[in-house]
Amino acid sequence: MYAVIATGGKQYRVEIGSSLRVELLDAEAGSSVVFDEVLLIADGANIKIGAPLLQGSKVTATVERHGQGEKKPIVKFRRRKHYLRMKNHRQKYTLVTITGIAAG
Repeated sequence: MYAVIATGGKQYRVEIGSSLRVELLDAEAGSSVVFDEVLLIADGANIKIGAPLLQGSKVTATVERHGQGEKKPIVKFRRRKHYLRMKNHRQKYTLVTITGIAAG
């Protein structure tokens, strides 16, 4: 059984027991979160597709930890203008483990 959820402007395919990195959530480590924007739920040959969301369906997860991704360089450069700006960016994320998928 798997589901497709939307959070943080992205879509994820999740299964029970899987871990994934999502955009930073406002939740403490060890707490439970509910994703109610469920787009699809599939259980073998039984597939439910939302238009655009499945009403009453939800996916529950446990927050494992918060962290930062790897450094990404940001370079602004204009040739022949003596202009060069170099910075770095580290995207913050939340690591969650899927604990349940409930069809509505």
